[in-house]
Amino acid sequence: MPTKPAWPPRSAPRLFVNDELAAGRIFAIEGQQAHYLSKVMRVRDGDAVILCDNVTGEWATRVGKVDKRCVDLTVVEKLRAREEVPDLWLCPALLKKDRFDLVLEKATELGVAEIHPILMRRCVADKLNLERANTITTEAAEQCARTALPELREPAKLDALLRDWPDDRILYFADEMGGEPAGDAFATSSGPAAMLIGPEGGFDDSERELLRSHRHVKPISLGPRILRGETAAIAATALWMGIKGDWNN
Repeated sequence: MPTKPAWPPRSAPRLFVNDELAAGRIFAIEGQQAHYLSKVMRVRDGDAVILCDNVTGEWATRVGKVDKRCVDLTVVEKLRAREEVPDLWLCPALLKKDRFDLVLEKATELGVAEIHPILMRRCVADKLNLERANTITTEAAEQCARTALPELREPAKLDALLRDWPDDRILYFADEMGGEPAGDAFATSSGPAAMLIGPEGGFDDSERELLRSHRHVKPISLGPRILRGETAAIAATALWMGIKGDWNN
């Protein structure tokens, strides 16, 4: 006899919603999400859609009524609890829009817990559209099957970040002027961590001095080549996830 296909199928579309999910609840999906389901994914009555709420986890839902502006989904069963995210913050300097978009997307895919954009003297950009940035991280989380969204903070100046830095968290400072090899530094440390990545023009001397004088900051090297800001952010995060994060689970 033919094998009964798995439900929900792995190909089912995934979305985050703002309200808390529970079995039996009916969600009326509207706007861009409704367009995505009805016109892009072409869901029909009875199809499966995966919903996440960033609180309880991941749920399977069944499609009901579908029209141009609204898709009704009935919550059927819970599939996974909200994931435990490695306690890593990424603190990247603001970059030009397309490059910072890449940082937001890849940091989400790699599993960071929080993203703290930083304003530095040599930043080309000086503002961030938080609504747009949250859309980027949400879509990235849907794409890579995360059940937890990274917390995205308002951009802050470097001195403010350091002034309020928590005592229990190490801040790795990716310094193009050198430091302990990143892999060695990660392997010999424990506890909550954060990664500070500089802007297009790098850190200036006063910022480097401020960082190196801070008791919770540890300078690290990301190798012999000077990396772009977005490359450094992705590389450092990936290396930490491979050594101290959840890639070994």
